[in-house]
Amino acid sequence: MGEIVTVRYLCIGCPLGCRLEVDEDLEEHAIVEVRGFSCRRGKEYAIQEHTAPQRMVTTTVAIDNARWPRLPVRTSKPVPKEKVLDICRTLRTVRVCAPVASGDIIVRNILNTGADVIATRDMAQRGSLQNMEA
Repeated sequence: MGEIVTVRYLCIGCPLGCRLEVDEDLEEHAIVEVRGFSCRRGKEYAIQEHTAPQRMVTTTVAIDNARWPRLPVRTSKPVPKEKVLDICRTLRTVRVCAPVASGDIIVRNILNTGADVIATRDMAQRGSLQNMEA
């Protein structure tokens, strides 16, 4: 067994917010122990966050011919944390045209992550009666 390093995380797997500790053997690149969790989700979160952290991406994209200039979007599933900035840079170049419905796929399989980027609100064309709703 090699040098053991302890890494701390704050769990967001449930409302308890447990303070997790993950011990890793640096030589073996293996998790030796996970401590501090109060539920099964906490242990799973610690392992996932330590080995392959993922995040949901929520942002906006440009939309033409709509009441508002930006359309809120999100990824359909968590994506690797190291790809979040690249995804945001890519989405900065995306431009859609109204009308768009909540749930519409804006970008399929963004950066080969397996996640689609989907609209999170309806956006009617400028001047339509549907735009009178906030």
